[in-house]
Amino acid sequence: MSTFKRAPQHSAVPKPSILSTLRATSMLDTKTALPAEIIESILDYLPVPDLLRFARTSKRMCEMVYDDTRWVARLKTMGCWNELEARRRFEEAMKRKRDTLVRPAANGAPNPNAVRQASTTIFDAALEEERLKIQGDKALQPRESRLDGFETLSLNTSQSKSPYEDPAALLDVLKNVRSIRGHARQEYGKVYGALAPFYFDLVRAKTHTEPVVFKVFRDPERQAQMLSNLEIFGKSDWTQGFLQRETKLINMITIFESAVLREFEQGYEFWDVDGRMRRYAHILHILNGGNAAMDLFIHKHPILDDREILGNPMECIHQASEDDVTLEPSRVFFELLVKKLNEQSGVIGRIFPQPANVFWIFVDKIREEIIMEYVTPLLDECHDRHMPSYLKAVSGLFEQCMQFVRSLIPPKGSERSLDDHVKDIALRVFEPHLDLYLEEELDSFTKFADHEVGNWEQKLSEQEATVESFYMGNFNRQVDKNDFLSSFKKVVMMPVTVLPSAISTFGASKPAPASASNRDSVRKSVTDTPTSSRPQTPGLGGASEQTRGPLPSEAPSDELKAKAALMANRLEGIRSLFSIEVALSLVHAAKESLGRAAKFISLGGQAGEEAREQCEAMFVVLVKILGQTHVKNGFAKAVEHLSRYNPREISDHSQTGVAPLVMFIELVNVGDIISQMIEVFYEQQLAAPKIADRNDFLDPAGLAKKKFEQMLDENVAAGLNKGIDVLMDEVEYICATTQLPTDFNPPPPSPEAGVPTDPDIGPTETAKRVTELVASHTKMLVGSTEKTMLDVFNSEVGLRLFTAVCKHIKRQRISTDGAIKLIADMTMYFEYIRTLKNPDLLDYFKALRELSQIYLIDARHAKEMATIIADGDRFGGIFRAEEVYEFAERRADWYQVKRDVERAMYGLECQIM
Repeated sequence: MSTFKRAPQHSAVPKPSILSTLRATSMLDTKTALPAEIIESILDYLPVPDLLRFARTSKRMCEMVYDDTRWVARLKTMGCWNELEARRRFEEAMKRKRDTLVRPAANGAPNPNAVRQASTTIFDAALEEERLKIQGDKALQPRESRLDGFETLSLNTSQSKSPYEDPAALLDVLKNVRSIRGHARQEYGKVYGALAPFYFDLVRAKTHTEPVVFKVFRDPERQAQMLSNLEIFGKSDWTQGFLQRETKLINMITIFESAVLREFEQGYEFWDVDGRMRRYAHILHILNGGNAAMDLFIHKHPILDDREILGNPMECIHQASEDDVTLEPSRVFFELLVKKLNEQSGVIGRIFPQPANVFWIFVDKIREEIIMEYVTPLLDECHDRHMPSYLKAVSGLFEQCMQFVRSLIPPKGSERSLDDHVKDIALRVFEPHLDLYLEEELDSFTKFADHEVGNWEQKLSEQEATVESFYMGNFNRQVDKNDFLSSFKKVVMMPVTVLPSAISTFGASKPAPASASNRDSVRKSVTDTPTSSRPQTPGLGGASEQTRGPLPSEAPSDELKAKAALMANRLEGIRSLFSIEVALSLVHAAKESLGRAAKFISLGGQAGEEAREQCEAMFVVLVKILGQTHVKNGFAKAVEHLSRYNPREISDHSQTGVAPLVMFIELVNVGDIISQMIEVFYEQQLAAPKIADRNDFLDPAGLAKKKFEQMLDENVAAGLNKGIDVLMDEVEYICATTQLPTDFNPPPPSPEAGVPTDPDIGPTETAKRVTELVASHTKMLVGSTEKTMLDVFNSEVGLRLFTAVCKHIKRQRISTDGAIKLIADMTMYFEYIRTLKNPDLLDYFKALRELSQIYLIDARHAKEMATIIADGDRFGGIFRAEEVYEFAERRADWYQVKRDVERAMYGLECQIM
């Protein structure tokens, strides 16, 4: 129970009723009529005086008006706010504040702010009383003393005079604006206080003599500066009627600009460069950048009216021979133009405050009115007359134009480098012609390449038809035309010397040194075969070029001689199936075209990229035509000629090389030279100047080069495969025709002759010729083909030689006395194979050498012979016992030892106990 008691009331006043209290209360609605966002938008369109009066209505409205972002926006519209400077000032202020707080703590002194904060309560009566007193003093100040809310602002702390007494301070008011966060209103207030009176006075004026700005500032330089400031200040005027005020201001500035421009023009007429022209050009620059003075100076310049003295572009055509063009007149034209522009560069530097900009605008006008009027008609006329002269003119004029701009001496102060101006002006001059030129350049090179290769193919076809017509004109071409052996059977009883050999000389390209002796021996075999006049592929030496003689005066009298001579001519023509001359011609033409087009890559941008792509396209066309059309077809014909070769139709086999294979290897050397030419061209013309990227596997030029190399390798491999067949045919022919029956089975010495004192135990002549023949062809490929392909070729030749030797042994009768020569032959083959440095291949000939020893075993040791035959490990798994048995059957005394060998091998001597 509560013990609270009311205090007694001695003089109590009658308490009013609650209803009377409610009746006396006036209900006030404190809810705002508009949202804050709408109020913010309205404030943006209020004049500055109204805006500051609005701030006095309430604390909230004051915060909205004094918001720093509102005044920063106005300063930004005038271009007077630098965000980087504001950030830098803010960071410096924060750093000073931190240093102030840290310094007392470092000295051991108490922090006064901390003491103050500790002694301050929620409501400090003394501080609150002081704050209210200050507000009361401000409220007692008369309103008339305030000026639009900027009563605390001044243009300069040291300025005590009015603007009329010191108007110079008003000219730099915009330059003195500082970018300080939290003080944007004060900074704008300085600008407003200085420029607003002149601004509103000028827009109220009805004539150009009324504005006070022209009375305060008498000289035109200051008038121009003030008008420029007012134009900038007008950008912050967002209130109602700002368009009319802006129009009035622009009209007044235009009147002033026209008056100044008339003075500049009068000075221009009298060529008063250092007087009126210089002064009024600077005034116009202060006013609005001076564009009007620049336009007047450029458009009225006398050089634009005297362009005829610079030359006639048609002189480049008239002074040259027919279907040609000379660029000497254009060179004189550009030199004279450079001289005149360099003279004007000094004049412009004396007149204008920013001469570099005026000079390059003037050069661009010269480019448009003079240079393009000179270049365009010349290029159009050259294009209509002759395409090569057009290509030459475009490239030459472009280079002269680039040199023209580089020779200019511009005034100092340009924002861009001279190289940038060179590219820009050259691009503007030649951009209308660039697409057509690049297209015509590529098309011209493609046509030239097709024409060169087509002429070469046509010459070969005509010569082949002429030779065939000459040799076969006296015979029925429908009878035995493609079968030489059918004609050979008709005269099989004729002497072998009737059949002429089919080989002639060929140009040296780059085989191994051993190939020179091969060519000499091949050249000796050309005895009775007439030569023909066929397009030549020169050797690298130049002076050692070989020429072919004309056709003989009379055709062969019989069909066999005619076909032999025709085959000889075809084999001889293997090396001329594609030509180094044609390759050189195409490469030089590609270099010229690419060199002309590559000049435009320096322009950069889209034009430079298009020029670079066209340069790569030219290389792709070169590789495609040279590879697919020229080299590939040549290899195909060479392989076809190789397939027609028959060693039995050749009368002289004393040479150390198979003629068609020697010539095909020469063709491989020529192909390798062409491949190296393409590689050098790619590295020097594309990779080095960064036209093509060798590291980009999708680059068109790199893909084309790899495709060409792949095609060359495939065709060389196909030709070498056919060449190996021809080489082995020659080996078998030599073995069949030169191996005497007495080499491996000599007759027993007669009693009268006695025992020879110096028996020949060396290899036979057949083995020497075979080894020399094969070795000469394998050495010829050294240096002209890749090591991988060379190893494959040597491996295939070795295996095929092994097979041919095995077949040859199985056709012989070998006695014990003749086994010495057989072993010597096998040893010679083994030593040759050793030079190829192929261990796997060496095992075959090592087994063959071991196999030859079974013929050395005497007939009395049949059991030991059987043991050797059955020993599979002895031959390294190369020969099986059945195969060794077949070789053993070629012993001269086989039928004497057969019974004993078979008994020992198959156990026929065993008896059942």
